[in-house]
Amino acid sequence: MNSQILVLAFLFLLFIISPFVSGGLDDDILGASYIFGDSLVDAGNNNYLNTLSKADISPNGIDFKASGGNPTGRYTNGRTIGDIVGEELGQPNYAVPFLAPNTTGKALLYGVNYASGGGGIMNATGRIFVNRLSMDIQVDFFNVTRKQMDKLLGPTKAREHLMKKSIFSITIGSNDFLNNYLLPVLSIGERISETPEAFIDHLITNLRGQLTRLYNLDARKFVVGNVGPIGCIPYQKTINQINQDQCVELPNKLALQYDKRLNDLLTELNENLPGATFVHANVYELVMELITNYQKYGFKTASRACCGNGGQFAGIIPCGPTSSMCGDRSEYVFWDPYHPSEAANLIIAKQLVDGDKYTTPMNLRQLRNL
Repeated sequence: MNSQILVLAFLFLLFIISPFVSGGLDDDILGASYIFGDSLVDAGNNNYLNTLSKADISPNGIDFKASGGNPTGRYTNGRTIGDIVGEELGQPNYAVPFLAPNTTGKALLYGVNYASGGGGIMNATGRIFVNRLSMDIQVDFFNVTRKQMDKLLGPTKAREHLMKKSIFSITIGSNDFLNNYLLPVLSIGERISETPEAFIDHLITNLRGQLTRLYNLDARKFVVGNVGPIGCIPYQKTINQINQDQCVELPNKLALQYDKRLNDLLTELNENLPGATFVHANVYELVMELITNYQKYGFKTASRACCGNGGQFAGIIPCGPTSSMCGDRSEYVFWDPYHPSEAANLIIAKQLVDGDKYTTPMNLRQLRNL
């Protein structure tokens, strides 16, 4: 009888500790987000860099409930698109910034955010900010995480976690135009030496290599956003002194040229990388729909920044403690001169997760369930 009790006690002990031993650590995790990109999805990496691109000051984050309304380094008033997508897909934790000191251990298995304000596909992009993480560096950092996961789970379980339970989200490219190619010709942009076609060729070549590197590190489920209508952001409208119902033609033309090439690239990768699924997120059309029909979605304006200073659309000076701020943040498509509000991010994210119009060949819930 005593021996039976001992056996039962031993089995109970194994049941209690099994989630903490290698091989069973991630069994309770429904899914994870590994997020790459720029300030549209940065969750705080730039807080840890000596950079001119930061969002760690109020009133950024004023509606971010998880921080009690304190700034976290997110370039919006609340949650980013990446945050909301994770919530909608049932992930219990936000993807933690790679550079944060608590990004260790089991936290890695719920997702990691590598995005950086000012970052781009090209390493030279965003150098006006001094420091930022380019896409190449972000992939390098994922390689560090990948090795940590092998130690945490063992190689077999780590591969299974990444291939089956993880979505790799890439939101990048806007800075390659705004803070590289479109900089004044006498400045440090590439426009002085390259045609738009040649520059976009370089973007696509670099991105192909970056996505292939992630695939070789066991990423299999990808969502890649195209470049939005950057000619419609309050900054561009303000410096070009156009009317509220107009957008600047050249930035949008470049974005559409790039987006066509991106779509072709993702088709190519779907055909040539066995077991991988690349979802194309048509953020350009989705955001343009919000801007064009903003009243239909409950917004008061899609031209003026809620938080900012300078010009007709408060589009010159980034959001900070001395900025003017709108009364009702939910009525503004744009939080600051560059970035959407949480209200806009919510609409965008929900369309990407469950919609059938802006994602090809499937939405993100279907991608998760593959």
